[in-house]
Parts: sequence; C-alpha cells; structure tokens
Amino acid sequence: MKTLPISRYRFYQKLQPLSLLKKITSKSVTGCLQVFSDAGSWSIYVEEGKLIYACYSERMFEPLYRNLQRLSQQISTLPHGINQQVKTIFERCIENQAIPNPDYLAICWLVNEKYISPNQAAILIEQMSLEFLESFLKLQEGSYEFIPESFLDDLPKFCHLNLRLLVEQCQASTKVNNSTGNLQFWQQGFQPSAANPEEQLQKQSGSNQATAVKLHRIHPQVTPKKNYTIFCINDSPTVLGTIKGFLDEQIFSVVGVTDSLRALMEIFSVKPDLILLDVTMPNLDGFELCSLLRKHAHFKHTPVIMVTDKSNLLDRAKAKLVKASGCLSKPFNQSDLLKTIFQHIV
Repeated sequence: MKTLPISRYRFYQKLQPLSLLKKITSKSVTGCLQVFSDAGSWSIYVEEGKLIYACYSERMFEPLYRNLQRLSQQISTLPHGINQQVKTIFERCIENQAIPNPDYLAICWLVNEKYISPNQAAILIEQMSLEFLESFLKLQEGSYEFIPESFLDDLPKFCHLNLRLLVEQCQASTKVNNSTGNLQFWQQGFQPSAANPEEQLQKQSGSNQATAVKLHRIHPQVTPKKNYTIFCINDSPTVLGTIKGFLDEQIFSVVGVTDSLRALMEIFSVKPDLILLDVTMPNLDGFELCSLLRKHAHFKHTPVIMVTDKSNLLDRAKAKLVKASGCLSKPFNQSDLLKTIFQHIV
C-alpha cells in the first residue's frame, strides 16, 4: 500500500473510508493505518491484510469498558469491578502518553491474569472493532498515513479478523445503504483467505446470546491476580530507581541489585518472573551472569533481558550466544520497558 506521509498534507482532504480499508486487506500489508480528523485520530492495525486491532484516540477505553462490563455478567473469571482495576493501572498511560495503545496492553494483561482466555480476547476485540467501524465509516474528511512498524508488533495477537466480513456485518446492523457504502468493490478481485481458528470462532458467535453460551463453555477456574517479580541487575542506583518508577506497584514487584556477585546469590531465593540484566557490570559482566543462570535448571526458561547500547551490535550477538531472551536498548523510556516485559511474560 502506498500513501503519502502525513507531513505532505497541508489541509484535510475528502476521505473514502471503505477505499482506505480495501487498500490494507492485501496479504502483503502489515502495519498501522492512521487516520486523522478534527474529531481525533484512528488507528487500524493489520497483519498480512487481517485486522488485529483498531481504536479511536478520543474514546480509547470506552469500548473496552463497555464490553468488559457485558462479559463480566457472562463469565465467572471476570470480576465485576474489573473496569476500575484496568482504569487504575492503564489509563494513566494516556495522560503521560507513555504508551501508544494502553488499551491493547490492558487486554494482554487480562489474558495473562486468566481473567479472560485468548479466545475471549478475540471475541472482545471483534466486538470493539464493530463499534470502531460504525463510527469510522462515517468519516468524511481528514488525512492519513501508513506505518509499517507499530507498537503491537512484538505483543501477542489474539485474532486475525476479515475486514470485509466485519464491514458487511457493521453495515447490516446499522442499515447503511448509500453509494459510498456499497460493498461491490470489495468483491471485485478480492478473495478472503481461509479463516483461522479465531475467525471461525467469530463467525460461530453470531448473536450476543450465542456468544454468551460460548463464553461460558470456554473457561477456566478463577486464579488469583499475580504480582510479577522483576529482578534488575544494574550498577547504577539511578537506573534502578527509574525502572521502579516506570513499573506499577499493583502489577510488579521490583528487586534491584547493583552488584552482580551479590545478585547471583540473591536471585536463587527470589526466583523472579523476569530478569533485567545490564551487560556492563563490574566483577561479573552481564553475559557471564546470564550464562551461569542458564546452566541452572530453575533459570533455563526464565526470561532474561540484556540491557545494551542500541548501536552495539556485538553485545546483541553475545546476548544470543548466552541464550538471553531479548535485548532492551539504552536509553529506554517507560513504553520501551513495558513493551519488552509484556512481550516476554504474556
């Protein structure tokens, strides 16, 4: 898909939302379509032409809260006060603009906490997408750009939805029938690929009543909310303090150690869920420490994230050799840190 950079637009132009959606349904298209109007910005994330998420900046959490409230009446694993819990943990990210899509991160958290299953997350995203499309299709003017890389790239994907079918479903429910809303162009040379299991689930869930029945079948016993222990090894107390400030105390318990030898002794008693390990440590550097941890049975599969300089390709190569789970480049912000952590613990 070819689009002009947003900087090329001096004024808003007339938009055809359906035409924009058609452009991103090709199997070769992966990334984020961003559309800007006087009312706000719209983000549509696709992977190989399939919709994985969509949101509207001015009402980012409203559809999530609305659908979670409905789900809380249908599944026993979702507490009735879940909206307030999500608001407390994630909505502040909008205020400080630390994360582009804290609403999607909230869904990842809900799945990881076993409040909802991955299949239920897929149904949740589908219902939110239908609400999104209902308003998106009414856009008349604005500007847009397509970004090949996005915040969601390394996060779990819960569904790959067929945009054409979603638009048809949305238009059928809202009874939209005008020249710009005609779906004939979708059918000209467009053959949707075979639905994956998530898509089949969406098709089978037809009405709200059918969805409720399916949700009851799907899942799990209630499990207590987990507090993740993050073990940080860095010789800078300032960096350790910054990391603690970035991570919400309701989700994370941060243990910071400035000496690698002391860390090697303490880590066995702490048994963390994830280890943040700086490569430049005195006495025992990060690579040596990671190698030692990987030789111990308990830490063979614990996520170990090496904190490295972005430009140092040699460090990144060494990290792979000692079987580190990934790298976090310095300097990093709250968004970078949270994205890396959720990528490895969800």
